[in-house]
Amino acid sequence: MIFLLLLFAFPALAQVQFTDQTAAAGITLKNTFGGLEKNYIVEAHGSGAGFFDYDNDGDLDLYVVNGATFETYRQKSGPGDALYRNEGEGKFADVTTAAGVGDPGWGTGCAAGDIDNDGDADLLVTNYGSNTLYRNGGEGKFGEITAEAGLASDHFSTSAAFFDYDNDGDLDLYVANYVTFDRAKVDAASRRDCVYMGGVQVYCGPKGMPGAADMLYRNEGEGYFADVSKPSGIAGASEYYGLGVVTEDFDQDGHMDVYVADDETPSLLFHNNGDGTFTDIAILAGVAYNGEGDEQAGMGIDAGDFDNDGDMDIQKTNFFREGDTLYRNDGNNSFSDITVQAGLSAPTLNFLGWGTKFADFDNDGDLDIFVANGHVYPQVDQVLTGSPYRQRNQFFLNQGNSRFAELLQAGPGMKIEKVSRGACFGDYDNDGDTDVFVNNMNDTPTLLRNDTPGANHRLTVQVIGAKVNRDGVGTRLQLVAGGKSQWRTINSSGSYLAINDLRAHFGLGNQTRVDRLELTWPDGSTQTLRDLPADKLVVVRQGDPPRVLEMGANPHVSASGP
Repeated sequence: MIFLLLLFAFPALAQVQFTDQTAAAGITLKNTFGGLEKNYIVEAHGSGAGFFDYDNDGDLDLYVVNGATFETYRQKSGPGDALYRNEGEGKFADVTTAAGVGDPGWGTGCAAGDIDNDGDADLLVTNYGSNTLYRNGGEGKFGEITAEAGLASDHFSTSAAFFDYDNDGDLDLYVANYVTFDRAKVDAASRRDCVYMGGVQVYCGPKGMPGAADMLYRNEGEGYFADVSKPSGIAGASEYYGLGVVTEDFDQDGHMDVYVADDETPSLLFHNNGDGTFTDIAILAGVAYNGEGDEQAGMGIDAGDFDNDGDMDIQKTNFFREGDTLYRNDGNNSFSDITVQAGLSAPTLNFLGWGTKFADFDNDGDLDIFVANGHVYPQVDQVLTGSPYRQRNQFFLNQGNSRFAELLQAGPGMKIEKVSRGACFGDYDNDGDTDVFVNNMNDTPTLLRNDTPGANHRLTVQVIGAKVNRDGVGTRLQLVAGGKSQWRTINSSGSYLAINDLRAHFGLGNQTRVDRLELTWPDGSTQTLRDLPADKLVVVRQGDPPRVLEMGANPHVSASGP
């Protein structure tokens, strides 16, 4: 009787459903990321993945990053990354060899963007060791151009983001770096002092290791990037342990800012000064620490307007016993930690979070939260710590009034327990809801299809820059339907080590029409669309009338041809 009463009081809590479609989709790559015992910190942080449309056919393809072991890393014989082409009908085909993107290095994360404004999405893979940049040559093939692009390095890089920080119409690049790692200095003898709860011996770090400064690269055109980390002010302020990155115009001044989740050190909020420089304002803004003033081991990060008030808030995942953190944007570069009030503190304390995303998974008009979880120490299973190595992922339903409720019955896909790391988000089956891909460390991945029932409506928006910034990255959208406003920013960064669907997704609840959709392009120009039908794909090329297509249609093909 009590259960029935709860369902009556909160009917939406019984609806969101995820099912595991990994095997059915034909995704077979197994992750390798160091040895199973995790004797060194470089073996513990896992790989990511990305949803992006590399072949411009209107559906999301999948790139899965893979790691290596110390032995295969030295021999350059790692299992390699994988590119899966979306074949439709829920199926993917492995096209890695044909596309030329199976780097056998020690892969961590990925980012995608049209760096040369030719209409094709290019691909960056971050690594332990030199990163790899692939230029998309069209016709399903990529060419590796790392050295000539000026991006060759020797870092332990993690998350990255393509964004136009100087508003010149081409995509620049931010790369977060973790630690300066020297295996010879972290041998078995020194590990005797590295212990965790219950006295169990674990790998050392990151504390005690030098942090690696992040990198900012300015796109100079012609496929070349200039390292502007020092003159921009990034390098001197980022010598922490960078893991998650999201770009967003948090203060709505027309310039994209950068938020970085750092491990065991203060997080960073780089305010874009609009003159090619950045200033870290995280402490003043209230997002360097939690609301109690404590440092946290930040992992994943995302930005989104969960309270529909017009500015972007921040969700950050953290270490076991720290809980995840929700920062509400109060305007004027000021944030409040409302994790406890939002109901997110207690449910996340016994988990260790990584990939995360604000998305409207049930299409009711409010952004929910997904979190991928997994511990870093396999040794926790030897003692009673309250947190196992393999963990289930979590889904939090937005109940309105700045409150979230963990949905414990979110389908069979949410009962899987693995050591999850990177997670990417997008509508891979073009049915109008957001799906999830999770890369699990030293294990098979998990493709979670959103099978939420119900009659809620939705709208997907794809933007295309007229001549520059062809992806429209940084475009701000306001949608009004039934007297309710929602805001999105075109941006594929966020989560952890991931590429997310560039298209903007709006849940509409019971509304069958959109009253108004206003776009503010990165150059400041605006377009206003009115009276749009729900459950469609709206394609907006800057300066042109919109095209209203059926979901799944190819936005790159017009009625008269490509």
